[in-house]
Amino acid sequence: MAIDVRAKARYVPVSPFKARRVINLVRGKDADEALEMLRFMPHSAARPVYKLIASAIANAEENFGLNREDLYIYRIFADEGPTRKWRRFGARGRFKPILKRSSHITVILREHEEE
Repeated sequence: MAIDVRAKARYVPVSPFKARRVINLVRGKDADEALEMLRFMPHSAARPVYKLIASAIANAEENFGLNREDLYIYRIFADEGPTRKWRRFGARGRFKPILKRSSHITVILREHEEE
């Protein structure tokens, strides 16, 4: 039976659309390979996703005694967090709404199955 190691980052100040753009590139990859990809990505969401995967790897090593080379990203997804509504005043008494979106990112690591 495979052990699922999960880590969750909540209230990340990145919109879920931008986070999913980064997440889709690392889904299904080996954990170390995903970290190397994320280190050199220019996207703003790459840093929180990098920290989350590194945290999940540390959880797997410390809490479950798993080997880091055997881990791969089984599932990773970004859900929508709360949206802060801001306003900027415009011409003729109007105001322009500004939506500051946030996201909850979850990663589940699993060991490779050996036959």
